[in-house]
Amino acid sequence: MSWQGKAKLPTQKIVNDINTDYVISGRYKFKIQDPNELAKHVMEDLDPDFYSRLAPGDFLVAGSNFGCGSSREQAPMAIKYANIAAVIAKSFARIFYRNCFNLGLLAIEADTDGIAEGDELEIDLDGGRIINKTKGREIKIAPLPRTMQTLLADGGLVEHFKKHGGFKI
Repeated sequence: MSWQGKAKLPTQKIVNDINTDYVISGRYKFKIQDPNELAKHVMEDLDPDFYSRLAPGDFLVAGSNFGCGSSREQAPMAIKYANIAAVIAKSFARIFYRNCFNLGLLAIEADTDGIAEGDELEIDLDGGRIINKTKGREIKIAPLPRTMQTLLADGGLVEHFKKHGGFKI
């Protein structure tokens, strides 16, 4: 599996501890039910222009402990419906990480220090690497378990259940 897109940082530098209220502000979590509308407010409190700078297939890039805070699925849902192909971070809050795969959103743990806004990236899951085409560098990533790859391919946990009539890997 391979994805290509540009790196998008919610600030102009790599930031640690981006909590779910920064991903999608609490003022929208219960007001807006339509995930496409929710997506228009992704990262708004850190960068009011973030959504308008996105192109389909871009990658959200951050530092350590991305997605800390709430266990609600609105944060990864807003990211997914903003047409972000993957979140690349040094580490993730455990529940946020699992919610990403439940919704069919790729979350990759990697050293993001060498990635800058706008870098052209390719995620090569089979090769266990991220290729930074802008800088001519490779970043090693741990292979994703087959279960997670299956959930991604099926579009998330609910879609997997619909497709297979239960949880089957």
